[in-house]
Amino acid sequence: MNTLFKSVFTITVLTLMSLSMLTRAETVAPQAVDQVDIQKYAGKWYEISHLPMYFQRKCVSDISAQYWVNADQTMSVLNSCRIANGEMISSEGVAYPQNKGNSKLKVSFLPPSLRWILFTKGHYWVLRVDPEYKVALVGGPSNKYLWILSREPQLDEATYRSYLETAKHYGYDVTKLIKLPH
Repeated sequence: MNTLFKSVFTITVLTLMSLSMLTRAETVAPQAVDQVDIQKYAGKWYEISHLPMYFQRKCVSDISAQYWVNADQTMSVLNSCRIANGEMISSEGVAYPQNKGNSKLKVSFLPPSLRWILFTKGHYWVLRVDPEYKVALVGGPSNKYLWILSREPQLDEATYRSYLETAKHYGYDVTKLIKLPH
């Protein structure tokens, strides 16, 4: 009986280890898309969901981002949201391209006079965008930040689930995503 128990135990442990390795093999480090047409990307995006982060802690609804292409090919950014007292707050920044395909950006929300300071810009990688630029998945080289954005304030469930699957593939913990109303 002891030998049978050891055999079952060994098989169970090996099976669990195999499943664990398979799950890890299915995830890869986040990868930005090759190319983003910044003219098409510019405009208003509604945030559908995001991973919790300090700078969005006061937001309770109506989160959006507006992008404009500047003459120097940087992008101006205006992030807005509604806070608990009903007031809309916003933060202005600039996004600097980091690759030829414009899919990797560094973003700073510091005042213009302080944007030169090293290590004060956050990664903004477009991980997935549909061909019509209606839905985007944005993150970075780590799994710290993640946003699902849409041109409309609502996103159909099938499309949302598809973008969740992409995020999971890149190793993001989508169970922590926060969805706020518009």
